[in-house]
Amino acid sequence: MKRRTLFKLGAASAALLAVGGGAAALLQPGLHDGKLAAAGREVFRAVGRAVLQASLPPVEAARQAALDGLLERIDALALALPPHAQDELSQLLSLLASVPGRHLLAGLNRPWPVATESDIQQALQGMRLSTLALRQQAYAALHDIAAAAYFTDEATWPQLGYPGPLAI
Repeated sequence: MKRRTLFKLGAASAALLAVGGGAAALLQPGLHDGKLAAAGREVFRAVGRAVLQASLPPVEAARQAALDGLLERIDALALALPPHAQDELSQLLSLLASVPGRHLLAGLNRPWPVATESDIQQALQGMRLSTLALRQQAYAALHDIAAAAYFTDEATWPQLGYPGPLAI
């Protein structure tokens, strides 16, 4: 395939994803009033399960409580974002929550809530290693938001060996 053809294909794919993301955002927003909507919560709960797998408590009830806390901290993070960044995050989550977006952007065949941690980790790895910058950026946003929001909770610090901020 010629380089020019590959470039055109990439540009057309990005345009299609942008239009699809805009339409999905109208139908199923990722954020509502600056907080995670149902679609966004579904995506981040699944991403949290996969990204934080070894860091989450092993007992299922405690694991679910930790994921609930993660979603609350992501709400706080999203509220602190400027409006344009909230819009971009909402579009990303809307796109990933839609079936075509989940397939095309994440490469995940199963819905987020029923996908295994391994399925989600493989999808995220595919995004991370993709040659499309859009997929790489989506991966970085999902990974960094989930990890940062989780480890801002002081209860996670001992697990990392972090004693907390020093008193000055």
